[in-house]
Amino acid sequence: MKAASRISALLAGIAMVATASVAKADEITVAFFPEWPMPFQYAKAKGLYDEALGMKVNWKSFDAGTAMSAAMASGDVHISVSQGVPPFVVATSAGQDLQVADIAVVYNDNDNCVVKTELEIDKDSAKELEGKKVGVPIGTAAHYGFLKQMEHFGVDVSTMEVVDMAPPDGAAAFAQGSLDMFCGWGGSLRRAQEHGNVLLTGAEKDEIGISVYDVTSVSATFAAENADVLAKFLKVTADMNAKWLTDSAEMLPVIAKDAGMSEEDAADTLKGFQFPTVEAQLSEKWLGGATPAFLKAVGDFFKEQGNIPESRESYDAAVNVAPLEAASKM
Repeated sequence: MKAASRISALLAGIAMVATASVAKADEITVAFFPEWPMPFQYAKAKGLYDEALGMKVNWKSFDAGTAMSAAMASGDVHISVSQGVPPFVVATSAGQDLQVADIAVVYNDNDNCVVKTELEIDKDSAKELEGKKVGVPIGTAAHYGFLKQMEHFGVDVSTMEVVDMAPPDGAAAFAQGSLDMFCGWGGSLRRAQEHGNVLLTGAEKDEIGISVYDVTSVSATFAAENADVLAKFLKVTADMNAKWLTDSAEMLPVIAKDAGMSEEDAADTLKGFQFPTVEAQLSEKWLGGATPAFLKAVGDFFKEQGNIPESRESYDAAVNVAPLEAASKM
């Protein structure tokens, strides 16, 4: 399925369920990614969220942020931790009432595209990717990064065979030699790099304006009807991010086990992660100004590429700082 067609299908699916109602919660379900180690998982494994919220917190793993959007639209998921900005933008552009509640993680080196070693293609010969086959999860941060890199290198994406594949499937296909390029994140990216090379490092992507970060997202209805629950959830998350800076040795084994990874692989992944403080997140650099502008830039880019029919005039309403502000005072 072509990328544009795949996103159109996603938009149609979201539109069908976007009106699902959310009542005041007595237990919640939270979405997260496997093989994506983060400090919050220490609290997840230790039951600290249940304790702080005074309710049962159910956890459900997803392979891509687009699936998280669909699950939140149907009401099956209340909070998504570490949803990529592009799938968030795709959903909100389609009319889903999602809001950014915090900046979950910044990870320019942990989301990338890998080219098959045998092709001997690097940043100086990237034009040779025209006509090649790439596996990429459509509508995700990896998809956005792929399109922006191809734009940077002047590669005509219309000449390529773009296959919609979740990172684990893409990494397996790449290892088997059925893809020329893989795009994805986490453990899948690490496995893919055993068979190829990246075109640009995280620092090089940052230099050309490719920002890669995830957010904690919720529906506007859930945020309004469960403001205290959400604030407490964000408070636990912020506490775990702070604890990671001083107690990583204690936390790593727990996080690695919860992420389904070896301690070595989890530690290696976490080296490429940054977790902004609450104070930083509430500043102009993030939620106070730059994040709404970045959402708009992503939306406009996807529209220009023909991946979504329209972007929103403004994404200011898609950022809700009230819960994080409340968490900062707890």
